Amino acid sequence: MLGYAGKILYVDLATGKAKTENLSEETAKKYIGGIGLGMKLYLSNSKAGVDPLSPENPLVLAVGPTSGTMFPTGGNGHAFISKSPLTNGVGQAVSHGTFGAEIKRAGYDAIVFTGKAERPVYLWIDDDSIQLLDASSIWGKSPSETEDFLKDELGDYYVRIASIGLAGENQSKIACIINEKTRAAGRTGLGAVMGSKNLKAIAVRGTHDITVAKPDEFIEMVKEFHERMKGPAAQKYRTLGTTENVLIQNSLYCMPTRNFNNAHFENAENISGEALNERYIAKIIACNSCAMRCEHEAVIREGPYKGTLARIEYDNLWALGPNCGVDKLDTIIKAAELCNYYGLDATSTGVTISFLMDCHEKGILTHEQLDGVDAHFGNAQALIQLVEKIGKREGIGEILADGVKIAAEKIGKNSKELAQEIKGLEVTGYDLRCLKTAALAAAVSFRGADQNRSGAYTIDLKGKVDRFKAEKGRGKLVKDAEDIYALIDSFIVCKNARGTLYKELADLAKLYSLVTGAETTPEELAIAGERINTLAKLINIREGKTREDDTLPWKIMNQPITDDGPAKGAVVTQDELDLLLDDYYSARGWTLEGVPTKTKLQELGLEEFSNLVVGKEA
Repeated sequence: MLGYAGKILYVDLATGKAKTENLSEETAKKYIGGIGLGMKLYLSNSKAGVDPLSPENPLVLAVGPTSGTMFPTGGNGHAFISKSPLTNGVGQAVSHGTFGAEIKRAGYDAIVFTGKAERPVYLWIDDDSIQLLDASSIWGKSPSETEDFLKDELGDYYVRIASIGLAGENQSKIACIINEKTRAAGRTGLGAVMGSKNLKAIAVRGTHDITVAKPDEFIEMVKEFHERMKGPAAQKYRTLGTTENVLIQNSLYCMPTRNFNNAHFENAENISGEALNERYIAKIIACNSCAMRCEHEAVIREGPYKGTLARIEYDNLWALGPNCGVDKLDTIIKAAELCNYYGLDATSTGVTISFLMDCHEKGILTHEQLDGVDAHFGNAQALIQLVEKIGKREGIGEILADGVKIAAEKIGKNSKELAQEIKGLEVTGYDLRCLKTAALAAAVSFRGADQNRSGAYTIDLKGKVDRFKAEKGRGKLVKDAEDIYALIDSFIVCKNARGTLYKELADLAKLYSLVTGAETTPEELAIAGERINTLAKLINIREGKTREDDTLPWKIMNQPITDDGPAKGAVVTQDELDLLLDDYYSARGWTLEGVPTKTKLQELGLEEFSNLVVGKEA
């Protein structure tokens, strides 16, 4: 099939040896690419119970069938897959830019890293030339500094690079992997996995042409989607970007504030997308092959943080802003830049800091225990100080650098009730107490608390259902949304452009057929999406995850929203969660314990993994 390079690269970091294997057409079509292919390769190359930070834990990097093509947003993404040091389950993170396209042009659909290098190294891929080179001179540098250094050392400005910062080197479990200086494969702590392997960076240059099966029809589809991206479906991303969500979420009283003590931020106007664009946005950048442009680069031109530059999205703005009670945009931008500098997941960092502020205000931690940091909600200076400490694993940052779940375990004193996490992954900026469909989606998400595994919050926010009500039928809505998102992250196309997929499955099936030449129906893709999510569930089951892990943070289930407004009193009870879980498992054809049946595995072509559910179906 076209669309695929047809090769998997295996790199043994311990020996420095590399080899390639052919990607079979059967595997390509079953798992599509991206996260689907990545999870299949991970499951086939790993053992149950492995320590995420041990040499025995593989790290997989995968691209999709549209990578390297000119299809809008489809040419640029890449996905990292491993066992997460945060959740001890599926670790998965997607990023866009230009890095993924270069991997495909170099001739690879995926790279599987095993072992651990004796000293810091970086991988240099120059088409068929694969080298592990000394990284001692860049160990300790930021991802941005690393990128500049390697481009100079390799003598090519157009080399594409993904790397870790100090947080990854120090194996902080909320460390991420940065490409193009401001783009992050952000969630589940995979930067720590790279750091545990002494792998500082991956640099790639590819010169191979990417061809598609039906070029004339493909070009027509490209033109059509260029036009769609100029229309209303992508207007939000072309203008304010995802920060438009600030005032929308706030008006609906579903924007978590001060570590979920509130659902409405009284100073939201100060940090809105409108205020950001008017005062700080200097440039809006597009990824490779993208006709939309959505990367909003904020620059501080004056004041104590003059010269600061960071990519600002709703997620990092919320986590470092309202969730910490901070309403100063310059401080939020600076904190975001520091997250990039150290290679930290900004969402997890902000949620961890807000947890600490909550602990301090409730008397669980004293001023002295915080190294003198005045960690109160709204203290902008404390936000900056704490990001620095986390990035360096310094003082109180040593406790915080592994996320809220581990921090709460170390602090004790009922601080667990303040820890906003699911399966160990910090929550995102949607108050699940008043978004019942999103609450279910967050509980069952295979990588933990996250909106990007289904986008189910849109079902609540757009009024397609009563967002305050838990009822049967939500399970099917979440299941279908998850399956679409699994396909989007396997192709890999950008979720910001999902609105241009007017017919979703039909559009994706047409794209796949034109690129690969393998005629594919919407029904076949629907099964592939279900297969990918079920595969993720099998990995989590292998690692000991049960129905008990499909739960919600303590505050979501025990602390109703207190703000005067439409969401006042909203909470998710255990009875509601149980109803929703039963409905979801039923929609998936799993047992009420959340275990895929052997019949379901056979239906999805996953019989080879039936041993993982033996004795767990009852």
